[in-house]
Amino acid sequence: MEAWLADFVNGFTKAFITGDRWKLYLKGLGTTLEITVIALVIGVVLGVLVAVIRTAHDQQRPGRCSPVLGILNFICKIYTTVIRGTPMMVQLLIWSGVIFATSRNFTMVGALGVGVNSGAYVAEIVRGGLMSVDVGQSEAGRSLGLGYLDTMRFIVIPQAFKNILPALGNEFITLFKDTSLVSAIGGAELIYYAKAVGTKTFDVMYPYIGIACMYLAVVMVLTWLQGKLERRLRQSDRR
Repeated sequence: MEAWLADFVNGFTKAFITGDRWKLYLKGLGTTLEITVIALVIGVVLGVLVAVIRTAHDQQRPGRCSPVLGILNFICKIYTTVIRGTPMMVQLLIWSGVIFATSRNFTMVGALGVGVNSGAYVAEIVRGGLMSVDVGQSEAGRSLGLGYLDTMRFIVIPQAFKNILPALGNEFITLFKDTSLVSAIGGAELIYYAKAVGTKTFDVMYPYIGIACMYLAVVMVLTWLQGKLERRLRQSDRR
């Protein structure tokens, strides 16, 4: 028991204390959160845009179909089909090795790739939420003189948001964990620094367990925040 404890203390010290290596993990966590925020913004903007286009196309009245909307809907369907039908790892390799082959800012390239991937899933989540709102709500907005965009902004989207919040929260948590794939193209996030420390200490167990605990801690905080927001929305509904 004493020998195991001594080995544990020695391994922990080399992985986190010696040479102030804990600062590398904090730097990696900061980069991971930065990638997550950038990818989240990209994913939400793309997802909402695609969802609105597809919902508008699907809710057109018979005989009044817009050809422009049809083309945009076709492009959006290709986007969601391709992104959701291929692995994120392959997409990141294409972003870094083909589209941005001359770039050395692998972290930002990775954030862009993760964001575009997330956008396809957010689009389907938002589209499902928009379609779940009764069509009568849109018709009521039109009868009040509101345009399509104003109707979506003030009537449909606020109602849909409450329905899709759990799914969006889960997507955000998944997005945070998926940032670990950015290390495959050279992005300097948590796994990148954990590998660097493991290379110096010739023992990757402690660095990997350490970053696993960091991921778990952040996910637990995000889950708690999501639950708190959901409870507040339920309380506002009761009022």
